[in-house]
Amino acid sequence: MNAASLQSFLAMGGYAIYVWPAYGVFFIVLLIDWLAPQLRRRRQLRELRARMARQDARKERTNRPSAAST
Repeated sequence: MNAASLQSFLAMGGYAIYVWPAYGVFFIVLLIDWLAPQLRRRRQLRELRARMARQDARKERTNRPSAAST
């Protein structure tokens, strides 16, 4: 592939101003579509761990005998 054919390929027959941004938007959407479930899973796991820690702390407070009753 020589420089002239590469340049004509990149020019896309005069439609490069429409084609290359479309490719860019496609890859950005593809990246977001790939990242969103991973980030959502990470956030939900963090929230679940925090909820479980709160429940454990609440359970410890209710199971611990108070100093006033002894």
